[in-house]
Amino acid sequence: MKLRTVILAGTALAMASGAATAMDMTIVSWGGAYSASQNNAYHKPYMELNPDVNIINDESSAEAVAKLRAMNEAGNVTWDLVDVVASDAIRLCDEGLAMEIDHDTVLAAAPDGTPASEDFGDLIVSECFIPQIVYSTTFGYRTDVADWGGNTPDDICDVFDLETFPGKRSLEKRPINNVEWALLCDGVAKDDVYSVLETEEGQAQAFAKLDTIKDQTVWWSAGAETPQLLADGEVVIGSTYNGRLFALIEEQKQPVAMLWDAQVFDLDGWIIPTGLPEERVAAVKDYLMFATDTQRLADQAKFISYGPARKSSAPLVGQHAELGIDMAPHMPTDPNNAKNTFLYNYEWWADYRDDIDAKFQAWLAR
Repeated sequence: MKLRTVILAGTALAMASGAATAMDMTIVSWGGAYSASQNNAYHKPYMELNPDVNIINDESSAEAVAKLRAMNEAGNVTWDLVDVVASDAIRLCDEGLAMEIDHDTVLAAAPDGTPASEDFGDLIVSECFIPQIVYSTTFGYRTDVADWGGNTPDDICDVFDLETFPGKRSLEKRPINNVEWALLCDGVAKDDVYSVLETEEGQAQAFAKLDTIKDQTVWWSAGAETPQLLADGEVVIGSTYNGRLFALIEEQKQPVAMLWDAQVFDLDGWIIPTGLPEERVAAVKDYLMFATDTQRLADQAKFISYGPARKSSAPLVGQHAELGIDMAPHMPTDPNNAKNTFLYNYEWWADYRDDIDAKFQAWLAR
């Protein structure tokens, strides 16, 4: 018997006795337009089917690794499901903080019967990871900057060109992507970036390049910050997730455009924390069976321009739920947007993240 049936039956019995209580499920994600897309595509429909479940949205995914480590050490895991990038999923799995799952048991098959493991394919980068979307981190820029003399950035290295494109930048307050872009714009070939970053000299080279714009940079931690900084005119160019910029440009109609050059492809998805009681694990698995099926992943693309991780979902991507515009041209994978992409190496970052993070924070403090 599915948990949803059990929940509904339990609700009926509780209501009959006058003692109905909601089952809280804390789901952790990134906030802003992304959490809104999940709420519309997954959370609300699931709660409509399961009126005895109350989903609590937490926006702490940027701190997921540190917080799950602390919860595990304290023996008090308060999160039920966590949205993380692939490299963090690998780290959490390696540290025993994320639960290994059988994807073909926990997740629904495609409509034609293709097992989930085949439908998600190579995007299942860890036994603990449940892919949701393919996204990119890229740049948005103001289209009304008078000091630019009619020029518009079209190359990733324009971010480092303060003479042609003066003004404040915003970059994420972590090394990922920033050090790769810095090396690319300091003459390192795309295929050599990670081998260079493995060396002390390569790391110093990346930080030296970032030094050239450090005093003109606003550092962000949440994906919603750069869109707000751009909308307020506090920065003229800034990095964030492509779906956040889509919302800013197409939904809010701000004078902002996309700089797709050297966009960094990455994966995002769910992990189930270890240390949960059996009843909470059962509840989470029931949610996942619903929220990661072919239709639901396609539904998320109605609200934000991220590519669904299932092969079977791609043909179902249509128009934006409110704007009525075709979403395919706004996906990072669209050929016009993907002429020059940088493939994020999540396995490399899983190995080097803690060390480079520490060096990056020390550099920021200088």
